[in-house]
Order: sequence, then C-alpha cells, then structure tokens
Amino acid sequence: MLIFLVIVLIIILILILVNIRIVPQGKTFIIERLGKYKETWNAGLHVKTPFIERVANVISMKEQVLDFPPQAVITKDNVTMQIDSVVFCKVFDSKLFTYGVESPMSGLQNLSATTLRNIIGDMELDQTLTSREVINGKMQTILDEATDAWGIKVTRVEIKNIQPPKEIEEVMTKQMRAERERRQTVLEAQAHQEAVVSRAEGDKKAKILAAEAERDAQIALAEGRAKSVKMVYEAEAEGLKKLNEANIGESVLRLKGIEALKEVSDGRATKIYMPSDIANAVSSLGLVGESLGIGDATPVDKTPKPEKKEAPDPCITPETGKGGVDAARTTEAIEDSVEGKGFHVCDHCGEMTPDNETYCIHCGQKQ
Repeated sequence: MLIFLVIVLIIILILILVNIRIVPQGKTFIIERLGKYKETWNAGLHVKTPFIERVANVISMKEQVLDFPPQAVITKDNVTMQIDSVVFCKVFDSKLFTYGVESPMSGLQNLSATTLRNIIGDMELDQTLTSREVINGKMQTILDEATDAWGIKVTRVEIKNIQPPKEIEEVMTKQMRAERERRQTVLEAQAHQEAVVSRAEGDKKAKILAAEAERDAQIALAEGRAKSVKMVYEAEAEGLKKLNEANIGESVLRLKGIEALKEVSDGRATKIYMPSDIANAVSSLGLVGESLGIGDATPVDKTPKPEKKEAPDPCITPETGKGGVDAARTTEAIEDSVEGKGFHVCDHCGEMTPDNETYCIHCGQKQ
C-alpha cells in the first residue's frame, strides 16, 4: 500500500512538472481546452491541466521581415517587369492570427502580390520607376486593412528592386546618355556666355578707366601749362619791375640792346633791321662792317644751326598713353622756355638775378 502511494505521488509530480510552461518574452501561447480556445498565455510561468488542455500555437510577437520573391507585373503601357518587395509586419492579436486564416504568412504573400499588380497596372513605366514612395504607401494601406482580421499589423512596405526588360534598359541607357550630353552642352553654352559677358564687362570697365585717366591727364596737363605760363610771366614782370626800380642809365640800356642784337644775329644773319638809335650805337662801336659784311667783316656762317639732341625720357614706353606723352612733351617745353633764364645770387645785394643779366636788377651793380 505504501509503495502504491509513493508511485502515485511520483506520477502526480511528473505530470505537474511536465505541464509547467515558461513563456519567453516576445512570444505568446494559445491554450485550448478539449479542442476549444481557452486563453492566451503571455510571457511568464504557467501551468496547464494535463490531458485536458494543450498548447495549440506558439506565436512570436516580434516584428517580422518578409522578403517575398520577385513578382511579374504589367504596367499601364504594357511593359512587363519584375518587382521585388519587402513587407514588415507584426502580430497584434494571437487569437485572430491562429483562427482567422489558414497559413497567414502565405496569405499575406499572395495578397501582397495581387495588390502590387493592381497598383502597377494603373501606372506607366516612367511613373513606376519614379513613384516608389507612392507604391509603398498604397500597398501598406491596402495590406494593413486586409490583414486586420488576421491579427496582423503591416507596419511598412518597401519596393526593393524594379527590374525592367533588357530592351527597356537599353533604351533607358540611351535616353540617359542623351540627357547627360544635352546637359553638358547646355552647361558649356552657359559657361561660354558667362565668359563672353565677363570679358565684355572687363573691356568696358577698362575703357572707362582709360578714358577717366586720359581726362585726368589732360586736366593735369592744362593746369600745369597754365601754372608754368603764369610763373614765367610773373618772373618776367618781376624782372621788369626790378629794372624800373634800379634806375638803370642810358648806357646800360644801350649795351643790353647790343647784346640782344648779338643773340639775334648768331653769326648767320645776312640782313639785320634795327632802329636808328640802335644803328647809331652799333656804328659808334665799330660794328658797321660786321653788320654790312664789308671790309674785314666776319663771313656769314651758313651752316645749319646744330639742333639740340633731346635725351630720351625713360618714363616714355610704347605702352604709355597719349596723356602721358603729352605731359612729358609739356614738361620739355617748359624746360626749354625757361632754359637760359637761370638765376644766381648777386655779390653786392644778395638778391636773385637772372644769369643773362650783366647788371643786377636790384642794385644795378655789374655782375
């Protein structure tokens, strides 16, 4: 009797241990009692009644990725292509998933294929290739509504690959090459246009700057000429004023006139016209023979008067503009006009006197 009780206890303990179930996280167990749905076990420790209850289905509650094989579809413009899609889904109701449809994953695959064919059948080839987001959204909406009765939630649908026929691929390749060549031609034309416009604008600015520089040079040149003329005449007026203030005698004025005749003749004059008073002075000084060319007069020098060689201006180059050349010439003219009119300090009064004056224009003393 004791042995029998021990055996019964052992059998009861074994049955209890065998019917203890631990449901892991992320899974659910569907429990049936005598063939009828009883409950759904979630994660944790559970015990079922032996011989009466059984685990009808073990369902994963994790999100699943279903990569279905490529499906042959026909577009609205009668182009056959292969489209490979991926469906992301998860089970939200274990009871509906178990009893709602036979083989729910197979049903989802077939439903995905038929939905894809319907959507692509309303679109043309170019629209199909450029509207993946539209296709994904439509498929997700349709599949999610259709699988609610199966306890499945479709979270996302992605078109993984679209494979058109080889003939279409060749045409698309040629079209793409032509489009790229067209873009290259347009870009080159735009670059050439921008270069021409930039060059024209640069030439315009250069001409404007050259014109402004020429204008400024002419203005400076005119101002320089005006100032030089003014300074020369002021110097001459000052000289005449000083001569008047010096009270130079008649003899000095007569001698200055003779010096002026000397510069006029320069040894090359054959005829000299002079006032009567100057002629008398020349006659009294024994210059009649020289003036008339008689007696032992000095023969007239008829050789060409040597011209002054101008030193080249180092600032004038072939690239110098007209304004710069005119400025250089004006400077040379001013130098020539005042040449021979240098000044020195008088030894008696200490004032400035022209070099060509024999007597000081301030004190009248001989230099």
